[in-house]
Amino acid sequence: MKNPVDEYHWRGMLQDLTEGAHEALAEEPRTAYIGFDPTASSFHVGNLLTIMGLVHLQRAGHSPIGLVGGGTGLIGDPSGKVQERQLLTRDQAAENLAGIRGQLEHFLDFEAKSNPARMVNNLEWLGELKTVDFLRDVGKHFSVNALMRKESIRRRLEEEEGGISFTEFSYV
Repeated sequence: MKNPVDEYHWRGMLQDLTEGAHEALAEEPRTAYIGFDPTASSFHVGNLLTIMGLVHLQRAGHSPIGLVGGGTGLIGDPSGKVQERQLLTRDQAAENLAGIRGQLEHFLDFEAKSNPARMVNNLEWLGELKTVDFLRDVGKHFSVNALMRKESIRRRLEEEEGGISFTEFSYV
């Protein structure tokens, strides 16, 4: 099995590497994912590097997953935004997911015998969560203090108009 880390180095695609990752990828086939936000029906050039990372992993015998945010995309990522994003409808998100799947199929082999690519939608599990269960079982593990220290949150709170909605705050 060819180690994709060597390919990443050769192509100049690698800045930092988690200790032990090179060895772990050489030992046995692994599974790796990249997350995609379905705010549009197509990728932008900035997605290419991460997609190619999955391509090289699959070529080396590993299993790639495209994790699409069908659930989180309905909320909207506030990162780098000065105003709240326009919320997607479920139909818009589904249409965007179909477009993303179609584009991933140009790069990844979803029909491979030993290590087919998969696309997983986080709406499958997030859509089933009930508010009280989420706040009780998940929310208690997150510190509001840590969230308030995030630069993206602080910037939005300092804005005279708009600020940040609970929806966006809970996305972080």
